[in-house]
Amino acid sequence: MPNLLAIQRKDDIPAEYLNTPIEELLEYQNFRKVYQPQETPSLLIGMCMDSRKKLQVPQNFSFVIRTGGTNMRDMEFKIAYLISLLDLKYIALIAHNDCRMVNLMSRKDQFVQGMMANAGWDQVMAEAHFDQHAPHFHIDDETSFILKESDRLNTLFPKLTVVPMIYNVGDNNLSIILQ
Repeated sequence: MPNLLAIQRKDDIPAEYLNTPIEELLEYQNFRKVYQPQETPSLLIGMCMDSRKKLQVPQNFSFVIRTGGTNMRDMEFKIAYLISLLDLKYIALIAHNDCRMVNLMSRKDQFVQGMMANAGWDQVMAEAHFDQHAPHFHIDDETSFILKESDRLNTLFPKLTVVPMIYNVGDNNLSIILQ
């Protein structure tokens, strides 16, 4: 099981991330660093769409792609497009604890009932939609999944550094996942 490196003070930040947008992200989020003006984004952040997470970063600091479970599959062109426009060197992939995409397959009944009640779908349509799409978005656990996504994106974009992180919804702090 991978280890989480809690970032509680500046000395906790690994040397390879000092003087990078990753260090700045950690300082803004965990230490509530006063915002510095940003002219152009220096970081791409991939994170879950869960509403319990709010990053404390200044305007123009980063591009953010939010998707269920921080699943960047089907986002590769959008990522490539940003890279083609800007000299981005870092991607922060931020999963979070208590993610509802974990064990998604066990939530089929809840999904079907919700779509029938809230979207006006019939049961057959809701079940078919779940059966078609849920396997693509299901994750076993946040940490292992985000490490796999990080490795996948590192392979796809070898000149970039992809940093896997966990957002704790309890204290709103980021930790780095060590491989």
